[in-house]
Amino acid sequence: MKHGTWTYCVDLTPDEGRRRTRRRGGFATRAEATREMRAVLDGELRGVYENRRTTVASFLREWLVLQKVRLAPNTYAGYRACVERDLVPAFGHRRLLDLRPEHIDAWITAQLDAGRGAVTVYRAASTLRNALNAAVRSWRLRYNPADKEHYADQLTNLFEVMLGTGMRRGEALALHWDDVHVMDRKLFVRWTLAAIDNGKLTLGKPKTPASRAWISLSPRVVAALHRQAALQMSAHPEGRLEGLVFSTPGGAPLRPQWVLDQLRKRAAEISLPAIGLHDLRHTAASIMIAEGIPLAIVSKTLRHSTLATTINLYGHLFKDSADQAVHALSQALDRAQAGRTQTHFSRDDGGENPMPVAA
Repeated sequence: MKHGTWTYCVDLTPDEGRRRTRRRGGFATRAEATREMRAVLDGELRGVYENRRTTVASFLREWLVLQKVRLAPNTYAGYRACVERDLVPAFGHRRLLDLRPEHIDAWITAQLDAGRGAVTVYRAASTLRNALNAAVRSWRLRYNPADKEHYADQLTNLFEVMLGTGMRRGEALALHWDDVHVMDRKLFVRWTLAAIDNGKLTLGKPKTPASRAWISLSPRVVAALHRQAALQMSAHPEGRLEGLVFSTPGGAPLRPQWVLDQLRKRAAEISLPAIGLHDLRHTAASIMIAEGIPLAIVSKTLRHSTLATTINLYGHLFKDSADQAVHALSQALDRAQAGRTQTHFSRDDGGENPMPVAA
């Protein structure tokens, strides 16, 4: 300790036979110096050095310098505008290691509540995410705190689409933008995603020929797809919309098991029982049946190969409907029988034709 500050000194792994010593001072407390020293030792072990003095602002500006030599001028200008206009004022004062997902979530919420456009806000968040990905790749961060926002928004949209269309898990995860026709409120199921051979992801044909079909989209599903489009366009340097509708930041498919884990985690957070992704499809079917949609339409919407498949899967939901059906049949037969007993035919004395006479 010197002049009211603390200093640490550690010996690191020798470099080409020469001793390496790291000495850093100026820490206000012993605890702060100890945390920094432990971070250095841990980083030496893992090949990572997390500098607690680096602020978000200094890192972002350092990152911009590297982007300038590799990006087109217009793309670089867009990144720079996001950094200086939005990110530095919002997060620049924080130390890079102290930036948390809740800080980013709170800023996005505040910006949207203030009336800023969703595309503008998510473009800034995407710029931050891209920059922090670089920090992770260069071993300056252990994880990217901005990734949480990407996945959270994306999963909300994914679950909305699955519940609002009755799509199977693999079909939703394999959906491509080329097969989405928002203006027509339709999408085409062309692929399904499956994990085979110890988790290897592959795209293949849907479950049955009937599964490869058009699906109508409700306003809620259209809104979810609009949100997802804005999210992906903001994440792409050129603002293009291509590839999978739901994907990792690099464009790869989402792992079904990871999506399932996230769904169960969210369900637990709001005290719901554990559910599976396929339960969203069953829920969609149950709601349609409860709302009185004809079984043939339910079957068509779910893209079952036969009506019998729908009956076998959801026949137990039709108990009340079956009761109503047989009661309606009984009432119709009672009315017909009553009509026959209340009317008889007779002949007058000299006539040849029967005359209906009211009883």
